[in-house]
Amino acid sequence: MSDGGILRSSSTAAANGAPLVLGNFCVDEYRPMKVLVMGAGYSGITAGIRFPQHIPNLQLTIYEKNAGVGGTWFSNRYPGLSCDVPAHSYQLSFEEKKDWSSFYAPGPEIRKYLEGVVHKYKLMRYIKLSHEITNARYDEPTGKWHIRVCRTHTTTGESEEFDDVADVFVNATGPLSRWNWPDIEGLKDFKGELHHSAGFDPGEKTWQEVAKEWKDKKVAVIGIGSSALQIVAALQPRVGKLVNYVRGKTWIALPVAGDAFPRYMGREPKNAEDFTFTPEEIERFQSDPEFYKNFRHGLEQELHNAHAITLRDSPTQRMAQAAFKKNMEERLSKKPWIAEKLLPGFPAACRRLTPAPGYLEALCADNADLVASPIKRITPTGIETADGQRQELDVIFRATGSETSYQMPMQIIGRDGLELNKRWSPHPETYLSLAVDGFPNFFNLIGPNSGIGTGSLLAIMEAQVMYIARAIGKMQRERIRSMEPKPEAIRAFDAYLEAYFQTTVFTQNCRSWYKFGREEGRVVGLWPSALPFLGSTLHAMRAIEHPRWEDYQYELLEDGEQNMFYWLGEGQTYSQKTFSGDRAWYLRSPYLDIPPVPADDEEWIECFPHAMITCE
Repeated sequence: MSDGGILRSSSTAAANGAPLVLGNFCVDEYRPMKVLVMGAGYSGITAGIRFPQHIPNLQLTIYEKNAGVGGTWFSNRYPGLSCDVPAHSYQLSFEEKKDWSSFYAPGPEIRKYLEGVVHKYKLMRYIKLSHEITNARYDEPTGKWHIRVCRTHTTTGESEEFDDVADVFVNATGPLSRWNWPDIEGLKDFKGELHHSAGFDPGEKTWQEVAKEWKDKKVAVIGIGSSALQIVAALQPRVGKLVNYVRGKTWIALPVAGDAFPRYMGREPKNAEDFTFTPEEIERFQSDPEFYKNFRHGLEQELHNAHAITLRDSPTQRMAQAAFKKNMEERLSKKPWIAEKLLPGFPAACRRLTPAPGYLEALCADNADLVASPIKRITPTGIETADGQRQELDVIFRATGSETSYQMPMQIIGRDGLELNKRWSPHPETYLSLAVDGFPNFFNLIGPNSGIGTGSLLAIMEAQVMYIARAIGKMQRERIRSMEPKPEAIRAFDAYLEAYFQTTVFTQNCRSWYKFGREEGRVVGLWPSALPFLGSTLHAMRAIEHPRWEDYQYELLEDGEQNMFYWLGEGQTYSQKTFSGDRAWYLRSPYLDIPPVPADDEEWIECFPHAMITCE
């Protein structure tokens, strides 16, 4: 290996002392790049917009296994589906939506928003629906990724496989895109309706229309994560009886920026927890740009307020926990015994926090109950718990979350036959969540250890997309065949993660998807920073704002000399060679950088290198 991480070939002309042969191309004559993206959720859609914008001479394909775009927002249709992050913070920075119906947007609205973004930016020219990647293999001699794709014909249901090849492979599937049924005795014997939250399919109906059939039914919801809390709140007023079976305990947070919401909207405090926007408020968002701008910016400011809630035994942690406890006890005053069963012994934020609008109120209703005794088995007619109690049921919803092992459902094979699932065992190791050693030209979007603070996940996702675009641009410009993080960089980041999380509440004894769904173990779901609810968006964005290209090792293309400056080509730009384009581009935006002139009242001392006055 040479200086700078360049992997050289021993059979080059330069190595034999022969003179360097210049490349027959211009310094900005960008070579073709083919990029394959797996997944058309928020990450894949954003890549579909930004990659063509910033990477010239690009051939882009986005393979999506589902029949529609949106990722988790296409797949999930369960009752009460919504985002527990404020809607105006769960939209792309450059694509505003001013008519959200609620502070916490319903799932169908988010799906429609994403479909609108795809339509506006004409992304279906890149996106291939019902195309599932089943195998990916890096070919070292060519520096290409060979991808096996299974295409399903939506009309016939028949499938066929084909191969594709790319210079760069981007995994944009996200950490919570897969689910499976839990191993519970008798699960398949239940004679009523059995649904998984992630697999619920209302068909051509809305979930509200389906729920009309349950108005006199006994319904169970198993779980205490975000989806379970939403289902309970949504179904309780619509069913005959609702029973929530919980295995663990959880903190219910105060609404994210909830105190700021009525203040920004000019509402009375008594209406603070009515999170539906009125027609007049939506109209104001649409007709008053300044009001909308201030609302959105102020909301983001609130979400980024730094609190050490995640740090063990910090004053902020103790204060937040006391506030959450008081709030839960007050909202459960009708059934105080439920508070005793729900309030955890572990610190707040150890597992994911959610405001869970309407959940505690639903549990207090006369037709609702909470069961904390472990489920022993599912019978043909209901559920039996470990304390011997049986509940007859008509409908069971299993809402126990997604697959969080970071084990991919397909083989992804890097150098020397190394499989990604083996590389990520016993836990994922990455370079800043973005790349993996041994897997050249392979990048992750919202990969391991990239969970961020509520309301800002899309901001870090956008930053990751731009980071990868710059990496691809570097490969293209400098005629690099492969780039991958150095093993020592992977080890250093892994050591930092291990050291950092020991100072936080995340490693305390609580079951969380941050730790593979276990009570103890390595934190693999979060970015390392102490802000409310998850990691810090601002910290993560700053960390990848200026790429450390020295942390990578490179191989140059074999079609030319193995000289690190071979990419300079024949010594001219394309516009000079072809007498086309703008040859004074440096005098135009965004290249022209005009410095600010100090104000007349600004204190300053004029200093010159050889003057008697020196600057300190």
